[in-house]
Amino acid sequence: MTSLVSRIRAFDRQRASFPGEHLIVAAVGSSLLRSALRRRTGVGRVLALVAGGALLARAASGRDGLARLARGRRALPMA
Repeated sequence: MTSLVSRIRAFDRQRASFPGEHLIVAAVGSSLLRSALRRRTGVGRVLALVAGGALLARAASGRDGLARLARGRRALPMA
């Protein structure tokens, strides 16, 4: 039996992405990080920090994120 996480990852690899997806995910992650400063409880603050950090990492390393842009730049010849 396949785990839920592996099924979600397989779905994510197969689906078509939409323009600006990494920007939206980065904005939501940044918003969560910013909201962590206003949380009163330590648990809420930690959860917001972890979720915000995970979303920022996903935006940077995803198919259409900064990692793809960096790979594309390395392939270009230097002028």
